[in-house]
Amino acid sequence: MSSKDWIEKDYYAMLGVQKSASSDEIKKVYRKLARESHPDHNPGDPKAEERFKAVSEAYAVLGDEAKRREYDEMRSLFGSGAFRRGARGAGQPGGGAPFDVSDLFGGAAGGGDTRFGGGGFTDLFSTIFSGGGGAGGPARARGPARGRDVEAEVALDFDDAVRGVTLPLSLRAPGVCDTCHGNGAKPGTQPKACPVCHGAGVTNRNQGSFSFSEPCRSCQGVGTVVEEKCPECQGTGGVTKTRTLNVRFPAGVADGQRIRLAGRGEPGERGGPAGDLFVQVKVRPDELFGRTGDDLTLTVPITFAEAVLGTDLRVPTFDGAVTLRVPPGTPSGRVLRARGKGVVRRDGQAGDLLVTLDVVVPATVSEEARSALESFAAQTPPAAREHLDARVRRVG
Repeated sequence: MSSKDWIEKDYYAMLGVQKSASSDEIKKVYRKLARESHPDHNPGDPKAEERFKAVSEAYAVLGDEAKRREYDEMRSLFGSGAFRRGARGAGQPGGGAPFDVSDLFGGAAGGGDTRFGGGGFTDLFSTIFSGGGGAGGPARARGPARGRDVEAEVALDFDDAVRGVTLPLSLRAPGVCDTCHGNGAKPGTQPKACPVCHGAGVTNRNQGSFSFSEPCRSCQGVGTVVEEKCPECQGTGGVTKTRTLNVRFPAGVADGQRIRLAGRGEPGERGGPAGDLFVQVKVRPDELFGRTGDDLTLTVPITFAEAVLGTDLRVPTFDGAVTLRVPPGTPSGRVLRARGKGVVRRDGQAGDLLVTLDVVVPATVSEEARSALESFAAQTPPAAREHLDARVRRVG
C-alpha cells in the first residue's frame, strides 16, 4: 500500500461508512463485507475477489487508529487544495493547475512509490520540505546507523535467582572490528567526506515547485565513504566474534524476566552507536522451594497425630531455619506464614515463606497402632455428612 493510494482512494466509501463512524462500526461493516465477498464463498468470481481485497485494504488503514488519523490528515491537506501548482510552475496559463500526485510519489524517490507505513505522515512531509525553505529546515545527515539489538538466554539455579549472582556470558555475535576500531577503513587511513553529498548524508532534487531530500545513494546516508576498506571487516566496521560479558543478575530475578544491557548489543555500522543486549532469564526449579511472586513456597508433611494434637515444626529457609507452631486440629492443606523469609525485593523489603502442611496417611500400621486408632474412632463422633447422605437417598 503506497502513499499515493492514501490520497487517491476513499477507504470510507469502499466500506460504505461515514467519516465519523466509530471503530466498532467500521469493524462490524468490514466483517460483514469480508464474509460476503470472501473467495471461499464466491469461487471463480474475480469481482468478488477484487471486492474482498479492496475492503481488506480499507480496513487495514481505518481499523488502525494511528493509520486512520494519518490518513485523514493527509486527505484533508490534499483535498483542501493546500498542494496546488502555480500557473508558471505547471507550465499552463491562467490559474493554478491541480497538483499531480504522481509527481510527488512516482518519481521523487527514484521511480518507486514511497511506502508510507514505515515513517508515518510526519516523516513524509518533513522529507518533502527539508531543504526547500519550508518548515522542515535544512537537510541533516542520517549518520552511522545504530547497531541491532541482540537477545540471549541464560539458565539460573533457583538459589542464584533468589540471592542474585554475577555470571560470565559468552556470545558469538557481531562486535566492533579490532583492526579498524569500527570505522571500516584500512589501518592508516580514515573515512572521507562523501563527494556526492559533501558529508550531509542527503541529496536534494527539485521537482517543480518543490525540493525533495533523500538519503545519499553514494554513502547510504552516512556522510562518509571508505576508499580503502579494512581487510578484516571489509568496510563494515564489525565482525562476528566470541565475546564474554560479566552480567549481574539482581536478587529476586524471576523466571521469564528480560534484563537490558544498554550498548552491549551489535555495534553500529562504521562507528555508529551499539544496540542493546536483552538477556532472557530461565530459572531452574528447586527440589524444595517454589515461588509465587516474592513469596517462597514449601510443602511439609506431618503425621495424623501431629495434625490432631499440634506440634512445633522446624523448617528450612534461605537464611537458615524457623520454628512454626502447628495448632491442634490442623487440617491437611493449611498454610502457615513465616513473614520476611521470602525473596528480597529491590527496595529491601522481603516476601514471605508460605508453608503448606500435608497430613500423611500411612499405608500400613502395626497392630498396636490399629488398636489405638479403633479406640480413638469409637470415642470420636463421625464427620458431618448429613448433606451427602440426603443426596444419596434422593438419587439412590
